[in-house]
Amino acid sequence: MIISLAQRATQAQEYYFSVKLAEVRKLMAAGHDVINMGIGNPDQSPSEATIAALSHSASQANSHGYQAYKGIPGFRQSIVQWYKRVYGVSLDPETEILPLIGSKEGITHISLTFLDADDEVLVPELGYPAYRAVSQMVGANVVEYPLLEDQGWQPDWEAMQSLVNSKTKLLWLNYPHMPTGAPATRELFENAVQFAKKHKILLCHDNPYSLILNQKPPISLLSVEGAKEVAIELNSMSKSHNMAGWRVGWMSGAKAYIDAVLTIKSNVDSGMFLGIQQAAVAALQNTDQWHQAQNDIYRSRLDAAKAFLKALHCTYDESQEGMFLWAKLPENVLSAEQLVDELLYQKYIFIAPGFIFGPKGQRYIRLSLCMPAERIWQAVQRLG
Repeated sequence: MIISLAQRATQAQEYYFSVKLAEVRKLMAAGHDVINMGIGNPDQSPSEATIAALSHSASQANSHGYQAYKGIPGFRQSIVQWYKRVYGVSLDPETEILPLIGSKEGITHISLTFLDADDEVLVPELGYPAYRAVSQMVGANVVEYPLLEDQGWQPDWEAMQSLVNSKTKLLWLNYPHMPTGAPATRELFENAVQFAKKHKILLCHDNPYSLILNQKPPISLLSVEGAKEVAIELNSMSKSHNMAGWRVGWMSGAKAYIDAVLTIKSNVDSGMFLGIQQAAVAALQNTDQWHQAQNDIYRSRLDAAKAFLKALHCTYDESQEGMFLWAKLPENVLSAEQLVDELLYQKYIFIAPGFIFGPKGQRYIRLSLCMPAERIWQAVQRLG
């Protein structure tokens, strides 16, 4: 006998990378050397100070108990200092910061907090799949908003006016944009805040890529005047501090939003391990030189990645930021899915098809820079 599933379990699909990486592991178990350029999994280590702080904390007998849902004061204070130094944004460590087990957890908590069944959520037609999946799991209706490819993948604010109605509750935004690499701009954020105020909807900005191969000083949505009235910003240490497996992030926003999400969070999980919080404090004090060194490594891989795209006759925008390259397929390639499978099973190279980020990505692929340049050059050689 099999107990019937909840409706949300029948609607949700297993995450694409979960399925595909299982295929990759199967090929590797059979003895094939698969070059994985599909997933954004940083291959560098956190700073030495970060690892030392974790080791020291973990060795203390009093470090292993439950922690406060809002995290230790020192962690919240470090986030505030980091936001001031990096973005020029002032936040209150007591009321405007909520640590999270990665920003993916935050997407779920925010959706549980603010969305009822049949509410509508504006999601970019290309974006992180979790925005769409979590909205559907909580019973909300996803409404895709258009991005203007010929204008740097910016939201089409004029077209979005007609998508809003009395049920529209929340809008997801993500710049620097994943998967296209489109940079963040102050004009973009000002337009977003104005749109959210006009239509009385919650603006949720996901901001994990602002320190990676950024061509201009990083910017936070919360630096826009009046943003705190209508906006929440998620941030994560996964990409910017090489701490993906540590699951460390936070949300920033007005006290009312923080308190509301905390109500849900406190019923779902417990506080973060003390050692990880103390390590995060150390990581947030990494110098500009440390971050520059990480970017130098990513930059050293760009030539190989671009050569790979050239071998596939793909085109791409040079202004991209973040740890990926987003590229358009040539006309003679029938589909991204077919190309991905051919590369995986014939050349033992894994890349991400654009359609997993939304229907508009059917003619695109995405490369990750999270592997040594030598491995990417090997992939180029395999293409012949």
